[in-house]
Amino acid sequence: MWNQISEQISQTTGKPFSIRDRRSVSGGCINQGYRISGENQSYFVKINQASRLQMFKAEALGLKQMLETKTIRVPQPICYGTSENQSYLVLEWLDFARGGDPYSWEKMGRQLASMHQVKGVSQFGWSENNTIGSTPQINTWTSNWADFFAEHRIGYQLKLARRRGGNFPDAELVIAKVKEFLQDRQPQPSLVHGDLWSGNAAILESGEPVILDPAIYYGDREVDIAMTELFGGFPAAFYRGYEQVWSLDPDYQKRKPLYNLYHILNHFNLFGGGYGVQANRMLLQIL
Repeated sequence: MWNQISEQISQTTGKPFSIRDRRSVSGGCINQGYRISGENQSYFVKINQASRLQMFKAEALGLKQMLETKTIRVPQPICYGTSENQSYLVLEWLDFARGGDPYSWEKMGRQLASMHQVKGVSQFGWSENNTIGSTPQINTWTSNWADFFAEHRIGYQLKLARRRGGNFPDAELVIAKVKEFLQDRQPQPSLVHGDLWSGNAAILESGEPVILDPAIYYGDREVDIAMTELFGGFPAAFYRGYEQVWSLDPDYQKRKPLYNLYHILNHFNLFGGGYGVQANRMLLQIL
């Protein structure tokens, strides 16, 4: 497999590449990660089962689309493919700093707002389905934001949760309530990262901000900001920078719990445990 990866990197970049060093990289619970290095170049490689090739393809396409906005740094996708019973995704290697200064986080906020402002489509969704973690994420184009979020985000997660044995309120009742709650929300369809928690944002050693591991689609920009507040929150400088470019709507705080319910339900579907209790509390609040 590693010889095949080296050959594909060489073909894609047009520069000969041969692996001289390969090291396992910790972090992430979905894929195996490796740093591979040649004479003058290093890459990050994700490995999973061959059946996960579509997941890697969608991630590569998402990163490419984010790069094309020329707003915020993301890892450049190099290539992807399968070898025997495994699939792989090769990305550029990035050297992260520890922490990062307030200026860098403020810059990240400004750049994310700039990405959200890029106008590309008139509907919500994306060109193909992708994944949130390892969970399928349905991106069927939909003209109405309330319908999209209620059916393809909350409704779909509840359907998966029922299969997992979750004891949640009736999905149809929840879907109807979500549509009612969001009926007056008509946001600009923004290209969103889709999975923007603190583990998917970093500062490079150069001070440049970077976001990674996206689950992109066109949606309400508030979903990204809501998730940055879900698991510990980003530094205050990040939010200050975002507000400098595009201020949040005063009613964002009312929608934030609903938008984060999607991720709590997904965590229940991925990991089970106490996420089910947390999701039920949020569902009862919404109902």
